[in-house]
Amino acid sequence: MSANQTQPSATYDSAFLKACRREPVPHTPVWFMRQAGRSLPEYRKVREGIPMLESCMRPELVTEITLQPVRRHGVDAAIYFSDIVVPLKAIGIDLDIKPGVGPVVERPIRTRADLAQLRDLTPEDVSYVTEAIGLLTRELGSTPLIGFAGAPFTLASYLVEGGPSRTYENAKAMMYGDPELWADLLDRLADITAAFLKVQIEAGASAVQLFDSWAGALAPVDYRRSVLPASAKVFQAVADHGVPRIHFGVGTGELLGLMGEAGADVVGVDWRVPLDEAARRVGPGKALQGNLDPTVLFASTAAVEAKTREVLDSAAGLEGHVFNLGHGVMPATDPDALTRLVDYVHTRTAR
Repeated sequence: MSANQTQPSATYDSAFLKACRREPVPHTPVWFMRQAGRSLPEYRKVREGIPMLESCMRPELVTEITLQPVRRHGVDAAIYFSDIVVPLKAIGIDLDIKPGVGPVVERPIRTRADLAQLRDLTPEDVSYVTEAIGLLTRELGSTPLIGFAGAPFTLASYLVEGGPSRTYENAKAMMYGDPELWADLLDRLADITAAFLKVQIEAGASAVQLFDSWAGALAPVDYRRSVLPASAKVFQAVADHGVPRIHFGVGTGELLGLMGEAGADVVGVDWRVPLDEAARRVGPGKALQGNLDPTVLFASTAAVEAKTREVLDSAAGLEGHVFNLGHGVMPATDPDALTRLVDYVHTRTAR
């Protein structure tokens, strides 16, 4: 990977980007999924009375929320504060994020005619993202900013189900019963997702993560046939931008090799598979990210450190390792436990 014109030079030699590129690092870099969020009292204060989607469209607020965990914890990367449904809202899908429920879609996509709801995303649709990332990169200096988007399968599941689901019966019924409609839906979503990531990279994001939160619901044969082509299209669309591409899903132990195959430079691993085994499944040529169980943070400091050593020992032979949790920070997590964890990983892995 070369430091081309889209790679912000201030962040190029950061521990996080070096680890993504599988280069030697001064210490194992650390960031946390959902590091900007409800675990932080300062987040709860600035979000008070502001609906989730509206908060994602206010550049100054997005900037403040994104910076909060960097200031507090000293993490090695910031992740852009947004939600996976933001690009869908931006193209006019009638949806809202309901507290305690999640994204709810007014008119779920169930027929070919419903695909007309999915028009192309333009930079003008998400001008607030470009503005916020401009503000952020000025503030962050040498700390990289990770852009992110939801993967086509997870977005399709929300759109077809009409909201969160434990069983995905409508989405899977379309996938099995009308594979052509399913393929066309995911292809449209791949274009929208790629456009959303390009906006973030062109505005100054130093890396991007594709969240396929719900991919763990799929068997490998179905993932390969019905999902991988769309995710691969997203990664291919941003391949020439020179920024590392991270791919993460929950419960995806059986899919790790395929998730790497989709085109990621870094594969995120949840807490169910040790990193040395994950490396065997993913194969050579990829860095790994993960994978402390987020619930460990509710235990004593000694227990957190013992489990962290297990993760670091498991990562000892990896080509590149970014320390993270195996899923997002849970809302009731003590922020001080996260600060101590960052410090512990940095100290323990100092080269």
